[in-house]
Amino acid sequence: MRQSHIAVIGAPMDLGAGRRGVDMGPSAVRLAGLHEKLAALGYEVEDLGNVVVDQPESAPEGSSHARYLPQIAHTCGRLADMVERAANDGKVPLVLGGDHSVAVGTVSGMSRHFHRDSRKLGLLWIDAHADMNTPESSPSGNVHGMPLACCIGLGPGELTRLPGYSPAIEPASVAIVGLRSVDEMERLNVRGTGVHPFTMRDIDERGMRAVIQEAIHFVSLGTAGFHLSFDLDAVDPADAPGVGTPVRGGITYREAHLAMELVCDSGLMVSSEVVEVNPVIDEANRTALLAVELLTSALGKRIL
Repeated sequence: MRQSHIAVIGAPMDLGAGRRGVDMGPSAVRLAGLHEKLAALGYEVEDLGNVVVDQPESAPEGSSHARYLPQIAHTCGRLADMVERAANDGKVPLVLGGDHSVAVGTVSGMSRHFHRDSRKLGLLWIDAHADMNTPESSPSGNVHGMPLACCIGLGPGELTRLPGYSPAIEPASVAIVGLRSVDEMERLNVRGTGVHPFTMRDIDERGMRAVIQEAIHFVSLGTAGFHLSFDLDAVDPADAPGVGTPVRGGITYREAHLAMELVCDSGLMVSSEVVEVNPVIDEANRTALLAVELLTSALGKRIL
């Protein structure tokens, strides 16, 4: 990390998810000692509070193909502004989700920050799911299954044009790590857009070190650095039980830490977010504690 000042931003949104509870994720991660542990690494930590989020109970669901789309777009727009201001002030934005649709806001804000200087942003997406559905392909209509597609210019204009241009990220500058649950129609977007996918089979056969190093190569090639978007459901439910959409057979505890340590070694991460922590189904805040552990590994914590 080139900067020593971290700006924490909460995005307590669960409008994009099919299961309630991830709106409490930011509080759970803060409660798990995030600020204290980052400060112990030598960072100056400033908590900017939470972005304002509409509540599902007071908002119309809207189209069944993209539920709560206007409200999600408004929230992501507010988040993008907060992220961009923090980056412009020389701070490293760290966003706490919320469901993964908040990534459209985070990525849009960081993309605008670099775009004004004609520089590009890379995106390292660690997730069990591709999140590359569109309203036409989504079997559920839940927008948290669409954010990566929106970031590369596919999907509803309310989200794809959030930065003021589209795409926010070039597909060739995106790597997805940890894939193991992809919808049938969604596969066409993963295969055909030019993003770089790494499935659990790649990790099994090649090992996390080789996979994450290749992923970092792709997201840093021709970019000013990369944003890390970490969905905790990438980790196996045995170690991360409290997530929005758990899927068996995920990244192990040590593989996740190794990935974060290699992210730190690269020195190219310019912002980050952790999403989909759901305290309602967690066990004694284990998943939020893991999120803090992984963030500290990405930000410089070492065994020795």
